[in-house]
Amino acid sequence: MEYYIRMKHKRIYFPPTTPQQRKLLFEIWEQTNNVTTACQKAHVGRTTFYYWKARFDKAGYAGLATYAKLGVPKGTGSVAAEVETKVLELHDEHGDWGKHRLADEIAKDNHWVALVSPNTVRRILEDVGKWNPEASRVKKKHL
Repeated sequence: MEYYIRMKHKRIYFPPTTPQQRKLLFEIWEQTNNVTTACQKAHVGRTTFYYWKARFDKAGYAGLATYAKLGVPKGTGSVAAEVETKVLELHDEHGDWGKHRLADEIAKDNHWVALVSPNTVRRILEDVGKWNPEASRVKKKHL
């Protein structure tokens, strides 16, 4: 009787590419006009090549120099000012409400369409120094 050992599939970690690696990738690609060869020499996958190709086409080698995540940069106020104001007003009125309750109350006022996540509520309160979850978690001693 044979037993098959079932191994868990371990995901491979691919570190982010370096600017030098990306430059090498596109230098080889321009010389050979072969994506596979360029990817093999630079030790990157084809998906990575096509990810960076759009930036290369747009800005050349300068576009490969920095890695910038797409989306809203951290700290730029990705939430509308009205929503931030509403979070702060509700927190001032109901100091015992947590981030989930505050987010739900804002959604309830908007026909249950979420305008802000609980973690964003926390971030808004942290930014103004009003986030203190430990204060509400103090255990009372029974005498």
